[in-house]
Amino acid sequence: QLHLVESGGGLVRAGGSLRLSCAASGRTFSSYAMGWFRQAPGKEREFVSVISWSGGSTDYADSVKGRFTISRDNAKNTVYLQMNSLKPEDTAVYYCAADKSWYPFRGDYWGQGTQVTVSS
Repeated sequence: QLHLVESGGGLVRAGGSLRLSCAASGRTFSSYAMGWFRQAPGKEREFVSVISWSGGSTDYADSVKGRFTISRDNAKNTVYLQMNSLKPEDTAVYYCAADKSWYPFRGDYWGQGTQVTVSS
């Protein structure tokens, strides 16, 4: 069982940066692939990024490749999403997720979400 809590969302201008954090409780954090999804108003939840158990492998949605970077610190039970060159279309609620499976990564556990708003 994992409990996930996101932080770091906020309001930023286009071109700016934010770093999201997701803190996990539970002793088995390092055995889970971790990732991020987002949901914009009126749209379905979409995959953003995933990182493997060791952090050695990552994957990104095409829409964020080259701008977002996912990382994890297993000693701190935390996963991060560094978001650079933000665009208004990145505005969404961002959710942290954990899954025993790296692929497909669907999310067995979810955080409550953190709002990211990018103004033009």
